[in-house]
Amino acid sequence: MRSRKIHSISSRQVQALAQTWLAESLLLEDHGWKATADVVWKVVLLAAARMCSLFAACRDLALAPCDETVRQALFDNLPKRPVTLERWLEAALCGHLPKWLFSRSRKIAIDLHLIPYHGEPKERANELYHSQPKSGTTKFHAYATACVVEAGCRYTLAATYVRGKEPMVAVLKRLLERIAVSKIAIRMLLLDRGFFASHVMEFLQKQKSPFVIPIVLRGRKSKKRASKKKGQTKKQRRAAGLRAFRNKPVGRYAFTWDVKNVSVTFHVVVAYKSYKHHKTGRRHSKRLLYAVWNVGGAPLEIREPYRKRFGIEASYRQLGQARIRTCTDDPVLRLFFVLVALVLRNVWVWLHFTYFAERGGPERTMHLERLRFRRMLNWIAQVVATELHDGSDYFSQIE
Repeated sequence: MRSRKIHSISSRQVQALAQTWLAESLLLEDHGWKATADVVWKVVLLAAARMCSLFAACRDLALAPCDETVRQALFDNLPKRPVTLERWLEAALCGHLPKWLFSRSRKIAIDLHLIPYHGEPKERANELYHSQPKSGTTKFHAYATACVVEAGCRYTLAATYVRGKEPMVAVLKRLLERIAVSKIAIRMLLLDRGFFASHVMEFLQKQKSPFVIPIVLRGRKSKKRASKKKGQTKKQRRAAGLRAFRNKPVGRYAFTWDVKNVSVTFHVVVAYKSYKHHKTGRRHSKRLLYAVWNVGGAPLEIREPYRKRFGIEASYRQLGQARIRTCTDDPVLRLFFVLVALVLRNVWVWLHFTYFAERGGPERTMHLERLRFRRMLNWIAQVVATELHDGSDYFSQIE
């Protein structure tokens, strides 16, 4: 009988692994005899694992410094510009990728993640991103991420801070530069509908990056049948040209889009999906339109890869499970907390790929039930609490 090697990893090893990834990319200096770099990292990991603030993490650790000392240590060590912090933590995000990931080109999803914010900007108004109302506000701190969306290797390769009214071309340029540094070949880019714009597609075509973007029919549907009747604006005529594909059968059609002195040529792929209504239980079909360039395949072969793009939404859900809560208006510190959460998520993916995946065949079979992300965070919190707490009972004073 063939012997089978059993792999195991302890909670202390997981905590040390996460702290090593972070400490190697961002070298913190000691801030006094009590707030050493090792202690500051442990407090940061505990706050991330518990989804609490630095104040709440320090309050439950008898051997840790106060939260103001930890916060000041971070302010003294973090750079002043978000782009510098992104470059520093780039090694923590994609510096430990498995060699198997480089064996062939990968499908990469790019999306925006908006975190609601109810305060005022620190210095400039463009620090905040404005969008549709959510959680009682229209102001957000926005972050764009690039994530591999293939099963078993959903690594976040790059993340960047997005300012208000910043062109999406500039955001994509930063992300593609980070992906190029990681040396992972791009098979296709699966972008969110917010990137559907002529200048974005023109930029991607110049970069020779294949893409799939859902088509957005902006503007109100014209009541006039003719698309060039007198009194109709150019925007209405452009929308009418794209809207005409909703009446065409499933297939692939060449289309040239002229807008704002930018002309781009791409294929419009018409597909459909069937779903059951959650209230009536009846089957419905919905027509889907995709802007596709340099990506072959039938409409079904375009729809299915894009459907897997929603794996990046799972990464945002896990980001929320490991993000330190804060009320600060400093965009650099907020970006630091987001990057720490993404690094912890990459550690979780690496552990599954290295220890828990079932080898055999062209792809590895993942067993996420062996170590859930929430359980890994509980391990980290337990190890830090054991090292920085004296074992006394927790209490709260009542005046």
